[in-house]
Amino acid sequence: MEQYFGEKTPKLGFGLMRLPKLENGKIDIEQTKQMVDMFMDAGLTYFDTAYVYDNGESEKAAKAALVDRYPRESYTLCTKLCAWMGAHDEESAKQQFYTSLERTGAGYFDYYLLHALQRGNYKKYDEYHLWDFVKEQKAKGLIKYYGFSFHADPALLEELLTDHPDVDFVQLQINYADWENPGVASRECFEIARRHGKSIVVMEPVKGGALADPVPEVKELLGAADPKSSCASWAIRFAASLNGIITVLSGMSNTWQMQDNLSYMKDFKPLSEAEQAVILRAQSILDGDKSIPCTACHYCTDGCPMNIPIPEIFSVANRQRGNEEFRSIREYTIATTDKGKASDCIECGQCVNACPQQIDVITRIKACAEQFENA
Repeated sequence: MEQYFGEKTPKLGFGLMRLPKLENGKIDIEQTKQMVDMFMDAGLTYFDTAYVYDNGESEKAAKAALVDRYPRESYTLCTKLCAWMGAHDEESAKQQFYTSLERTGAGYFDYYLLHALQRGNYKKYDEYHLWDFVKEQKAKGLIKYYGFSFHADPALLEELLTDHPDVDFVQLQINYADWENPGVASRECFEIARRHGKSIVVMEPVKGGALADPVPEVKELLGAADPKSSCASWAIRFAASLNGIITVLSGMSNTWQMQDNLSYMKDFKPLSEAEQAVILRAQSILDGDKSIPCTACHYCTDGCPMNIPIPEIFSVANRQRGNEEFRSIREYTIATTDKGKASDCIECGQCVNACPQQIDVITRIKACAEQFENA
C-alpha cells in the first residue's frame, strides 16, 4: 500500500453530528464526555464537527467534552464553513470561522473544510472568496490542513480538484451501498481523489445508520458470515480498508455504539478477501433495494417553509417496506405532530437543492402523502 498524507492517523474518527440527546432535545454532555473518554482511551484522536451541526451546539459540546478536558496536542479537531446555510453574504460566511474558534476554544483547527459542496452551491464559495480565506487562515497557523466535503457528481469533483490543487484532503461519502450508486458514485469519486493525489476522510460509512440496520437479506448474510460482528462493523471496515484513507467518521449517538465501534477499530484489520466477497454479495442485494436513500442529515428541513419532517417521514416509509405488522400510519402521525404533513409540500424545491443524496424529494414526499394520508 502506497504512502500518503494521514496514513498513520487512526482509522476511526468521532463524528459529532449525531450526539446523544436528553429528553428536552439538548445534547447530553455527560454521556458525550463518557464517549470522548472511551475514544481517547483507545488511542483514537480525530474529532469532526461543523458550524451548522445542531445549530452550533455540536461545536459547544466539543469544547465541553473534549477541548476543556484534554491537552490540545492530544487530539485533532476538524470543523467546517457552510456558505449556503447560516450565511447571507461574504462577511457572515467568513464570520463562521471566527465563531467556530470561539465556540470550540480550540485555538486552531487541525483540519478545516468548506462544507458540503454541490452543484447548487459550489459557486458561493468562489463568490465569497472562501478558498483564499481559508488559505489565509492556514498561513496564519489557525488551520493546519484544509479541504472540502463533497456531495455531487464526479465531473464536479474533477473540476474542483483541478481548480484547487493545493487542498490537503477531501471528505467524501463512501460506503459499500453507494460504491456503484450513480447518485453518489462513491467508487468514481474515490478514484478521482486518489488520481489527484488527495487523501480522503470518509463520511456516511453506514449511510446515516441504514447499514447498521440493513434490509433483512443483508443482515442475514452478514450474520451468517460472522455472527459476532455488528452490521455496522462491516460498513466501517469496508471504508477503512481502502487506500488513501485518513480516517472514517462514525456519528456515534451513545456509549453502546462507541463500544461497538472500538471493538473492531481500536486494532483495525482490513477486510480479508473472503470478507470482501461477502460485501460484494451484500452490494448485489442492495442493488435491488427500493428504500429511500435518506441519511437523515436534515439539510432539507432547515429551509423547509412548511416545516415538514422529511427524514422522519422517509424513515417511516422505509420501515414499513416488507413489514406488514409495522404500524406505519401511527408512526407517521407521531412523526408529523406539530409539524407539516407530507401533503403540505408546496414544491418549492429547497429540499431537492439541499439534499446531498440527490433524492427527488418532491416526488418521494408526494408518494408518502398518498401512502399515509389517503390510506
